[in-house]
This record gives sequence, structure tokens and C-alpha cells, in this order.
Amino acid sequence: MIRKEPISMIMTADVITLKQTDNLETAEHLFKHHKIRHIPVVNGKKIVGMLSYTDLLRLSFADVTNDDDSSADLMVYSMFTIEQVMKQSIETVSSSNSIKEVAEILAIKEFHALPVVDNNVLVGIVTTTDLIKYLLKQF
Repeated sequence: MIRKEPISMIMTADVITLKQTDNLETAEHLFKHHKIRHIPVVNGKKIVGMLSYTDLLRLSFADVTNDDDSSADLMVYSMFTIEQVMKQSIETVSSSNSIKEVAEILAIKEFHALPVVDNNVLVGIVTTTDLIKYLLKQF
């Protein structure tokens, strides 16, 4: 294991994103279709927030109804915007940050994903799953 490997080696560069003007139904579709748990919200290429699947589930009746296409969920989703539900104050890392540095941020701050930003432009996302896969390759 090289101590200074940059996070760019393990981050996902082809990031699924949302715009602030997208709706929560679109977000739910992206979460389920791509089997992901975090989606950066962008304005152009600049990140303005982060929406997690957990944020969406807090609004949803999915846990109560066990219905994937609940009309109650759609009704609730129509009452909120992406901007109202997303986390707006988010921490980011640079693609040149080391894997170790990013792992420390994720562990200490108990985050599950961090957007990777260079020069105010979203260039990737790194998750705890990315780190675990990286560590498993070391054995």
C-alpha cells in the first residue's frame, strides 16, 4: 500500500447527479436504478448540496407500506423540493487528497460519502464502499 495514493485512484468519476430543479421522484428513481446511496446536487458543474437515500426515506412511507411505487410517497415527494431535503453545508475533498486523508475524514466525521471537487468543479465521489474495496485488494 502506497501511503500517498490520491483518492482519484478509487473515486467514482462518472458521477450520477441531480439538479436543484429535479424532483424527489427522479431522485428515488436514480437511487434505485443505479443502486447508489448518495447523489451530489449540482448547479452546472458546481456542487451545491448532497442528497442521500436516507434523506429520502425519512420522507417516505416505504418502511410502513413495503410498496415500491407507493402513491403516498409520490404525494409526499410533491410537497418538497430537492433543495429543501438535501444537505447544503457539505464537506468536500480534492482529487489530490490521499486515500488515507479521506479515510480519516470519513471515519472521524462519520460520513458515508464525500464529493471530490477540483477548482469548484465536481470531479467525482468517494464512498466508504470504495475504501473497503480498496482495502480488500491489499490482502
